[in-house]
Amino acid sequence: MKLTGEVVLVHGEQELFERAAHLMATAEEMTCAAHDLFTWAPARPRQEIGKAVARHGHAGKRIRKLFRPGVLFDPSSAQHLREVSRLGAQVRITPAEINETILIDRRVAILAGDLKHGVRGYSVIDRPEVVQGVASLFEAAWLAATDLAVYDARHAELCVLAPRILELLASGCKDETAARTLELGLRTYRRRVAELMAALGATSRFQAGARARDLGII
Repeated sequence: MKLTGEVVLVHGEQELFERAAHLMATAEEMTCAAHDLFTWAPARPRQEIGKAVARHGHAGKRIRKLFRPGVLFDPSSAQHLREVSRLGAQVRITPAEINETILIDRRVAILAGDLKHGVRGYSVIDRPEVVQGVASLFEAAWLAATDLAVYDARHAELCVLAPRILELLASGCKDETAARTLELGLRTYRRRVAELMAALGATSRFQAGARARDLGII
């Protein structure tokens, strides 16, 4: 992909990585913000992503990844993030809404668009003033976010319980029944539900279930 100062639109993750792979391969700094692992990753197996992180880490390149808390409620996604963190990437978690973005050397911004007919569109931008604006938004979100290890320590029980709580919510059972099933006190169960809703950015239990389905947790 040649950078021309214009906005380049691509369709689907496969086309994106085919056209932008050379930019990523030569980058000295990569930053990524996403709600989950599915916005950027379908065209690249997780093993490949892990190997790329390890190569960049050994080469002294800086990799930062920013995610919403819901990504940790899926055990396989959580394990993947802990692995890339171990390999040298900096990973942080934020409950705030974020723009799903990749920044390459602060020269190129890739913005994720909406899904249409099962295919997501992406905008590739190299206009300096636009890239700087996107980078500033990322930095503000990054500074307010929590390191993955710290978030894990603070919310370990919630991350373990989340899939089961979501299943119980989806089943429609009463709070008292769900609390007994999880061997929790009623107040504790309701507090965990409230924490889970906040982590998913949901304002209702129904919305929490919808977002969990989007993440593939239930």
